[in-house]
Amino acid sequence: MTSFLDERLLRRGTWQSFERAVTRYLIIGGWTNVRLVGQTGDGGADVIASRGGRRWLFQVKYYQKAVGAKVFAETVDAAARYEAQISVIVSSGGFTAELRDLVQHQMSDGPRVQLWDIGDLARYGSAMPDAAPAEQHPDSFKLRRYQEDACQSIVRCWLDNPASSALVVLATGLGKTFVAGESVRRISSLKRDIRVLVLAHTNDLVRQLERSFWPFLRSSESTMIATGEESFEWDSMKQFNYVFGSRDTFASRVGLSREIPQFDVVVVDECHHLSTATYDRIFDALSVGESEGPFLIGLTATDWRPDGQSLDQWFSDPVVRIDLVDALKSGFLSNVDYRMYTDNIDWTAFDREDGDGLYSPKAINKAIFIREWDEAVVSHLRNTWEEVENLGMQPRCVVFCSTIEHAERVAAQVNSIELTNATTLHSGRGLSAVERNKRLWDFSEGRIGVMCVVDVFNEGIDVPDVNLVVFLRVTHSRRIFIQQLGRGLRIVRGKSKVIVLDFVSDIRRFAEGLDMKSRLQPHTENDLTDEVVVGNRVESGFGSQFSFRRSNSEDLEGEAFLSAWLGEIKDLKERGDDVAILRFPDPHLTPHGR
Repeated sequence: MTSFLDERLLRRGTWQSFERAVTRYLIIGGWTNVRLVGQTGDGGADVIASRGGRRWLFQVKYYQKAVGAKVFAETVDAAARYEAQISVIVSSGGFTAELRDLVQHQMSDGPRVQLWDIGDLARYGSAMPDAAPAEQHPDSFKLRRYQEDACQSIVRCWLDNPASSALVVLATGLGKTFVAGESVRRISSLKRDIRVLVLAHTNDLVRQLERSFWPFLRSSESTMIATGEESFEWDSMKQFNYVFGSRDTFASRVGLSREIPQFDVVVVDECHHLSTATYDRIFDALSVGESEGPFLIGLTATDWRPDGQSLDQWFSDPVVRIDLVDALKSGFLSNVDYRMYTDNIDWTAFDREDGDGLYSPKAINKAIFIREWDEAVVSHLRNTWEEVENLGMQPRCVVFCSTIEHAERVAAQVNSIELTNATTLHSGRGLSAVERNKRLWDFSEGRIGVMCVVDVFNEGIDVPDVNLVVFLRVTHSRRIFIQQLGRGLRIVRGKSKVIVLDFVSDIRRFAEGLDMKSRLQPHTENDLTDEVVVGNRVESGFGSQFSFRRSNSEDLEGEAFLSAWLGEIKDLKERGDDVAILRFPDPHLTPHGR
């Protein structure tokens, strides 16, 4: 049976698909921290990974001709940059005799370089069992109760009507892609050789989705990516079992009145982007919703749309719906100790402001918040760092900053107190691809303790060991806020909870906090349980909590005031920045005199 490492299949692909095939093999083969680097300025590293306590670096060459000694030198230099102990040159065109001699005679204490050619990959592929990793290692892919229920419901929907649909609504960290991959695996076991299309609205998500599906695919099931970033032939798409495509690429094809291949199953990630003309045209071309059309699976963390439109056109009630707070209360995410700080509220501002008339959140923010207080933030971080260590955990912290300059300033302050190694991560100029990927590798292995990031951790980067999250930037997108918070909520062995320090100077963030605290608190005896499912184990009680803090002590007085003031505007956290909806309260009622 042909595997995805079949030589003919590899030679028909692109250099990008060749790199992805190597990456897929490493993940299946037991390497960890596997990262596909392959990009301009990658410093000679196409794939990096860890195994046996050592760093591995892969230089992947999709050449017609044999690779020579020059690549050996480039690979040795790259290994030095990335601090990798073992390097592998992977070539589709073989190797020159000179290169083989270099590798054969490398000193025992010198660079350790291995050579893999396309024949080696084919042999590795033929030695793999055809069963999907999720099927081979069921204990490693054991589903939680709600995931199993969702998968069964999806398969049942497909069996009842292969042209129907199923909607999955799961908060960040609850495994919605895991549910989709396992459900499609079960469907493919019932009907072999089905063809699946997975759509997303960004190229980054498309690549992430392909990687997320690999553990649920048989080694004989091949994949391809269809985006504007690499060349491909639409006619060749029929040769692949799974196609991962961008919304815009398919929309452009349809816009040219060109046919697109038909599929048995269509999966749409971030499906709250549906109900747009773009997806309507794609779905018409795919015959979604028609009697002979494909089965549709929608995935989202929040099925509400900012424009108020509904997804009812494509889906009935979700097969599963668990939001962030429900997941915390049920123990499906790591316990969270969320602390929202009021230190930067200038309570005397209420004396200076005229309480007559309505004010926008923007105007109120400008009046009552002290903006610059990074030194106080670092002080709180140091105290909390010690608290995490006293809980028996190695602190791993992500700080969400507003600008690159801000991130660099905070990282410098953390380093100045010699708390841990702190650095920045962003996609702007001044940070090379080599350094960016090395920092991610160092962070995942614990060499860097604090990562000060600008935007790039919103989604797609999975570091489950994060146990300390610091918010220093304002985001008026509830979805981005949930994605950022979700970076620290994944459950891993030895992680008792994640502590969140929220220093955001925005009145709507306080409204969001009040709502979260209200929902986290048990309101009836029925909300208090002796047993809570945490992953696949049972523990007593749930330990998530939310508090307002001032000078690192609980600020009950400030919380009571904010609750009375902001509680009157139920939709404050959803309103625009310039909408006049709030009055300044009576200054005699504020707790500014403490």
